[in-house]
Amino acid sequence: MLQWLALTVLVSGGLMARAQESPASHGFVIGTNDFWLDGRPIQIRCGEMHYARIPREYWANRLRLAHAMGLNTVCAYMFWNRHEPQPGKFDFSGGADVAEFCRLAQAEGLHVILRPGPYACAEWDFGGLPWWLLKIPDIKVRTEDPRYLAACQEYLRVVGKQLGPLQITHGGPIIMVQVENEYGAFGHDRNYLHIIRDDLRAAGFDVPLFTCDGAPELKIDSVPDIFCGVDCAGDPGKALNTLREVRPSGPLMVSEFYPGWFDSWGKPHHTGDTTNLVKNLAWMLDHHVSFSLYMAHGGTSFGFDAGANSPPFSPQTTSYDYDAPISEAGWATPKFYALRDLFSQHLNPGETIPDVPTRNPVIAFNSFELTECAPLFSNLPKSKLFPRPQTMEGLDQAHGAILYRGQLPAGGAAQLHIGGLHDYGLIFLDGRKIATLDRRLNQSTVPLPARSAPARLDILVDAFGHINFGHNLGVSDRKGITEGVELVDDAATNEIIGWNIFNLPMDEPELAKLKFQNSATSLPAFYRGEFSLAQTGDTFLDMSAWGKGMVWVNGHNLGRFWNIGPQQTLYCPAPWLKTGRNEIVVFESNGAGQHVVAGLAEPILDRLNP
Repeated sequence: MLQWLALTVLVSGGLMARAQESPASHGFVIGTNDFWLDGRPIQIRCGEMHYARIPREYWANRLRLAHAMGLNTVCAYMFWNRHEPQPGKFDFSGGADVAEFCRLAQAEGLHVILRPGPYACAEWDFGGLPWWLLKIPDIKVRTEDPRYLAACQEYLRVVGKQLGPLQITHGGPIIMVQVENEYGAFGHDRNYLHIIRDDLRAAGFDVPLFTCDGAPELKIDSVPDIFCGVDCAGDPGKALNTLREVRPSGPLMVSEFYPGWFDSWGKPHHTGDTTNLVKNLAWMLDHHVSFSLYMAHGGTSFGFDAGANSPPFSPQTTSYDYDAPISEAGWATPKFYALRDLFSQHLNPGETIPDVPTRNPVIAFNSFELTECAPLFSNLPKSKLFPRPQTMEGLDQAHGAILYRGQLPAGGAAQLHIGGLHDYGLIFLDGRKIATLDRRLNQSTVPLPARSAPARLDILVDAFGHINFGHNLGVSDRKGITEGVELVDDAATNEIIGWNIFNLPMDEPELAKLKFQNSATSLPAFYRGEFSLAQTGDTFLDMSAWGKGMVWVNGHNLGRFWNIGPQQTLYCPAPWLKTGRNEIVVFESNGAGQHVVAGLAEPILDRLNP
């Protein structure tokens, strides 16, 4: 209660002093107590959404929904690995056209807070950092490592060319730009933050810059000459008091306020309480605290883009619904309408909010069987021979799977120990599956039967996303087998030397070479089928009959499925479907009993099968 009263006094003091401020120029200014926009104080009602998690065809729809909820600003992470998938090869086209996303926001009447990185987090693969940094064995990301800083500087320079003209100082919608993200949860090198700040300025960003951190990190991480906000999940009072201790003056902002949470494989589905959300936001609105909802709309981590937390290792699901007010498929939820009612009572003079867009069409279709099969072991690429296992990154592979083929000598029962298996391993002897190993469960050892003759050993490693948060970021998360493989028996421990390694990136070139047949297998395989539609609409592919793998529809990678849950469906947006014939390809690693798929009108995000 004392903390709450202290904060009320501090906020009230800001209210009394507001009339004394005099913003210096046209545009967006951070004043002594307020944000100022074109000479008037503004309370930022912001919500996060990521263009990379939304089909481009739906960007305008999602932005209209954000505005209809009552927001006046959207916050957007940029993911470096989306824009520079290979060193020096930049992509700002199609779904990576961030400038168009910002223009659409401006057309909708929304301001933009930009979070360009270089590090984002966001439960995104490697926190948005590009995988190819890990090709450098001893690189130290988010530090003053000159190799890392040189790559950051070049990336931000190109980002500045794309988005500098869209700042409010040049007539665009971008009002603030973030320096890095939540750095206090990783390191405490303020000079590093100064370097990223200077790189942003050199890239042409002249709007106010900011950082954000959780309350415990503010005192050790905030940079005095950069504006900062605070992240919090519940009652904002304590977090804002900590922010005031660090920043005695300046407007108050909760830079991430959580209406829900993300999901991880094998763990319960998360939801957020609407009543407490409305209560806490109402308090912030009444006390002139600006905020950004993380997330207003979560969307989907399509393809290989979902990340992982550690320790313990915990990969995130494909769905990034987040129990946000705008659902994964762009539906206005009861939480949305509760916030719309609240925000409509706190509009600025002359401000209006648009009507809620109608829901995009949704379709369902009956289950059908995928009858064509391409066994993985019959569709292997040319191998590379190495004495010891190599990581994916060391072999210039970004994502997917990798197969290690060696030979075991004849001998009695023994143990097979795999050092640093990242992340999910399937073990085969002479083509017969004998075990699976799961990094989430710290599994690394397999009992081996006696062998009367030498046996072929296959270790298929399926990679999840790279760790996206914490001190293990980039340190211990290269994919594949990162150490060695040992044969352990009562007599000795012997390292297995001599491996044929097969890269399986599961990209377009690999899929195009698959040779399908009409008989299924219990071993890892790709399955192909067709379904016909009289009309298109959003749908949710029911993958609950399958085991673990990936899905492509008409060439679009929808992401990972895994029957342990909680997610059992994959969101398939209407723009990726066609009237008439549609093709689906499924990679199944665990050998599903039924090779059937159906289209549902509702997602299944809360069914665990541990």
